[in-house]
Amino acid sequence: MTTLRPENQYHVGVVVDDFEGTLKRLTELFGYEWCDELVADTAVRIYTADGPVDTTITTRFTYSVNEPRLEIIRPIPDSVWTPADSGVHHLGYWSDDVPGDSAALIEQGLPIEVAGIGPDGVPYWVYHRGPDGPRVELVSSRIKPGLEQYWASGRNPR
Repeated sequence: MTTLRPENQYHVGVVVDDFEGTLKRLTELFGYEWCDELVADTAVRIYTADGPVDTTITTRFTYSVNEPRLEIIRPIPDSVWTPADSGVHHLGYWSDDVPGDSAALIEQGLPIEVAGIGPDGVPYWVYHRGPDGPRVELVSSRIKPGLEQYWASGRNPR
């Protein structure tokens, strides 16, 4: 059973130690242009061996204006947001049903690592991690219009 489709993949996420240096280097190498950095306090549910833990984290990241879209993320110590040995942290996919698609990925052997919890208590993004390869991030297509506006303007919407 195929849960995700290639046409729903919209970004590659990379966690980096040198945020500004990475943006500069990717601009020099490939001509990428960057949106303003976003800083967000996010309610998350972290899945541990002892069960889920609800907490709030501060994420700092940006997206490329250009496609194929890159998401460059500042690391968060002692979390899933640490630089990957391969460089690629996750592949991001739009989902019309994050809980349903997430359940399908779990059935296929990709357990949940962490989920962003919306005000309604429902996850609007989820990281899954399998035994090999990068994480898979499901992102609710409900937030697509806001992200598209951010990418088009390059400006922080706040």
